Amino acid sequence: MTIKTFRGLIASGEQDTIVLHTNDGSAGYRIVKFQGIGVEPGTTVMEHTLKIYKIPQTTINNAVDFSDQRLLAVCYINDNASRQLDLMNAVIFDREIFNQDIYVTCEDTAGDPVSGMNYYIELEQVLLDLNENTVATLKDIRNTVGTS
Repeated sequence: MTIKTFRGLIASGEQDTIVLHTNDGSAGYRIVKFQGIGVEPGTTVMEHTLKIYKIPQTTINNAVDFSDQRLLAVCYINDNASRQLDLMNAVIFDREIFNQDIYVTCEDTAGDPVSGMNYYIELEQVLLDLNENTVATLKDIRNTVGTS
């Protein structure tokens, strides 16, 4: 089992691309960890929603819809400057295997949206046989139909 890690700093209302695609699509990935932390934890009120999608998002918001088949993971962070509440909750759809790029979004619903959030992602890399590769690629193509 090979683990690939990615980390970054993303501003509220922005989107980062994690480049994973290959020419033959034989490398598949599964999210095993998704975490976030503020730029200055405990010093400002922060309430962020980080999400990972299979396709680029045209609208970035904090709405979470588990019926959206393009959503791979959600991480909600609430950090109160008075230290009354510290909460991080991540939901990962861990059985989902994909072989294309993924997209991280961030939305701040309270506090200073300029500060942004740090994120950390661990992906398990799996080798796909021809049938698995075809299924993963077709699912990704189906998810992009009607979204442009």
